[in-house]
Amino acid sequence: MISLIQRVSQARVVVDEITIGEIGRGLLVLVCAERGDGEAQADKLLAKLLKLRIFSDEAGKMNRSVQDVEGGLLLVSQFTLAAATAGGNRPSFTNAAPPEEGRRLYEYLVRQARAAHPLVQTGEFAADMKVHLVNDGPVTIPLTVR
Repeated sequence: MISLIQRVSQARVVVDEITIGEIGRGLLVLVCAERGDGEAQADKLLAKLLKLRIFSDEAGKMNRSVQDVEGGLLLVSQFTLAAATAGGNRPSFTNAAPPEEGRRLYEYLVRQARAAHPLVQTGEFAADMKVHLVNDGPVTIPLTVR
């Protein structure tokens, strides 16, 4: 699975002018399942998200996790993270999991996250979403788990 993690002071997802997911301090995570991914990759991704030390401690060093700071997780599906751009100017998305498999893995990740963390919000799979965020730092980290 591919993800793009952004440390935020706030973030929200809007669909049809309605806010469907919103967090304050925490992580906005754009997520893409690739062909061949399964629940094991989703589990690895979640474990990394919960333990990744990218929030500042008292000394200003990135030494705290989203769990340590009691931050939120906003999980948003984004198949375009699988874009292949080497062959021309139009991206290819053939590495992304088929929609039904991508939805299944995204929903699995959300269920697991809600079981492990108290504040989890989401976007809407395959919807035209508007994502608003205030990137804190800015801190943006690409993460791929195999």
